[in-house]
Order: sequence, then structure tokens, then C-alpha cells
Amino acid sequence: MDRFDAMQAFARVVEAGSFTKAAQTLHMSKTTVTQLVQQLEARLRVKLLNRTTRQVKVTADGAAYYERVVRLLADLEDADTSLSSAVASPRGRLRVDVPSPLARLILMPALPAFHARYPEIQLHMGASDRMVDLIGDNVDCVLRGGEVTDPSLIARHVGDLPIGVYAAPGYLALAGTPLHPVELEGPHHHTVGFLRSRSGTVAPLELQRDGERITVQSRHAVAVDDGNAYLAAGVAGMGVLWLPQYMAREHAARGELVPLFKGWHCDAMPMYVAFPPNRHVSAKLRAFIDWVVSLMAVHAPVGSQLRNPKT
Repeated sequence: MDRFDAMQAFARVVEAGSFTKAAQTLHMSKTTVTQLVQQLEARLRVKLLNRTTRQVKVTADGAAYYERVVRLLADLEDADTSLSSAVASPRGRLRVDVPSPLARLILMPALPAFHARYPEIQLHMGASDRMVDLIGDNVDCVLRGGEVTDPSLIARHVGDLPIGVYAAPGYLALAGTPLHPVELEGPHHHTVGFLRSRSGTVAPLELQRDGERITVQSRHAVAVDDGNAYLAAGVAGMGVLWLPQYMAREHAARGELVPLFKGWHCDAMPMYVAFPPNRHVSAKLRAFIDWVVSLMAVHAPVGSQLRNPKT
């Protein structure tokens, strides 16, 4: 039995809550992971996990052992990355998950420069707006818009995205151009709904001007949970939408979207990098986070204020 492999397999099963998920993230067979954990228990003469057909739960002894194993695995990685060559050139696979529009419009265009600087980092990037189980899916970090409410995660505020309100010219030709946000609650208007990933509810439009703050509860003909689909629905004329300015900029420049409600503004959307507290911040993860911070400093620095765009 390779003790390192056995400890890594045990830690992954605890974190994923499943032998099957642990095997997938370790790129091993479920049988191999099961055998490694069994061999570890036999060597320690302690039951680490309680297994049923539906779930895997860590025992009291297993929980105590897990805390030590996590620290030991982190120390081993520290020993590797502390070498000057490893620090100078971070290496290895890094799994991240980011919003799809951010990936398409900001991250991917800048990725060649990141790869040129860190050629030995193999980046596996999930591009979605879905909720991600960082532990179960073995993701090193996520980049998300909105406040991070999960207390089990460490979050770093990396930027603030200005938000604008827009509609397609075709929609405005049919419904009329609203001059005040409350008009969106009338029978002639509707919006494109964006579904919150955690609750499945549609986020309302909140605007403020000269100390007046209003929340618009509007009707929607379609609601989606993906940023690119949300933008496409707005461009197609399905209703008024509000979204980060960087997403609408090209469409507004081409006249495909028209900015609304001059003088009103929305709160900027905070962007966070989040990762589990027991996930070691390796040199490759640090390099990625620093890269994201530098990009956000250009496109949406922390503290940036929204002004309703003219273009």
C-alpha cells in the first residue's frame, strides 16, 4: 500500500462524500479507491468511514485523522512548491469555474498572455453560472458575481462590475421607451428574468437616483440561468434586461441594445474568487488569482461606480 495514495484517497472520499465521486476526481477506479481506504483502515486498526448503500459518513476517529491528513498533504505540496524552480514556474493542472460571459469576453482573450507566463499550468476552466460543489467536483476555485454567502468558503473581493439597463430597438418599437423605471411594472412592458442559481427565483431590478431607491417587480416572458442566454434574449427583443456593462458594450456600439434610464444607476456587482479553507493555495492557484486580480483592475476595479452608459 502506498501510504500517500491511501491518505489522498481517504481525504478525497471524506470531501466528496462518495467513493464514486472521489474516484472520478482522482482518475482512479472506484475499486482502487475502496481498496486503498480499506488498507489504510487495516493498517491503522481503526474504522475511518461508515458506509451504507446511500452515503458515506466519517467516524469520530476518521474526522480527527482527516484533519491531520489534510495538513500533511498540504505540507507535502508546500515542500514541492517551495523549491525555487517550482515557485518561479508554477506547474500542474488547475481546475476553476467562472461565469460564461466573463470567460468569453475577458478571460479567454487574455489567456494567451497567462499561458506564455505560466506555460506549465494546465488550466481546466468550467464556464457556467451554475452552483459548483468545490469539494465534490474537485474544483480549486470559482469566480462568481454577487456576495459569497457560504461561510465554508474563503472569498477574495477582486472587482466590481458596473451594471446597465438595456433593451433592443425592436422591443422599444413595440412596447415604447420607458422614461421611469416604474413603467416596467405596467402592462406594456416585460423584462428578461435571470434565475438565481441557489434559489431559482428571478432577481428584481433595483435602481437609485438622488437618494431615491426603488425595486421594480416586473413581468417576464422568459427567465434563464445563463449569462450568455440572458444577453441573447435581450438582443432578440424579449424584454428589458440589466447586466454588466462589459457584456452589453459591443451590442450597444452596434445599436443592438439601447441604454435606458439616464441618471439612474444600479449597484455594481462585486466579483469574488472563492475556494475551500482546506484547499491549499498552491503556487499555481496563487498565479491564477493574481492574474484575475490584474484583469479586474483593468476591466472592473474594486470600488468602481456604475454610471448609466451612453454607448
